[in-house]
Amino acid sequence: MTIPQYSDVQVGDELPLMKLRPIDRTMLALYAGASGDHNQIHIDTDFARKARMPDVFAHGMLSAAYLGHLLTHWVPQRQIRKLAVRFTGITQLGHIPHLTGRIAEKFEENGEQRVRLDIQCANQYGEPKLVGEAVVALA
Repeated sequence: MTIPQYSDVQVGDELPLMKLRPIDRTMLALYAGASGDHNQIHIDTDFARKARMPDVFAHGMLSAAYLGHLLTHWVPQRQIRKLAVRFTGITQLGHIPHLTGRIAEKFEENGEQRVRLDIQCANQYGEPKLVGEAVVALA
């Protein structure tokens, strides 16, 4: 990983687009086990249909984890100062997460050079499912 330098980035610069594999049932079961979130709406089709959903769908926090993954492919985890997200849509089976980030601000705080990023997890159709911001320290 080549760690970006504060002097080399500008407001408006974008992180490399990260496309992940489609959401499937196996992924949801594995995430439920790893996270301890066994809410039936994410793993039981009959339960989801009784809740008037067409099928199970991804945990919102799975998309949040993906955004963390986007950041740690750009900088080491120790450089992340803030990660805040807001859920904006449901990630259905078959959706392909597309993770993006854009530098929105450069600033100094607590003796560090930092950037604020606008981040998003959308599906392959460009429909946002999770939006947020992150602050990272750069050298």
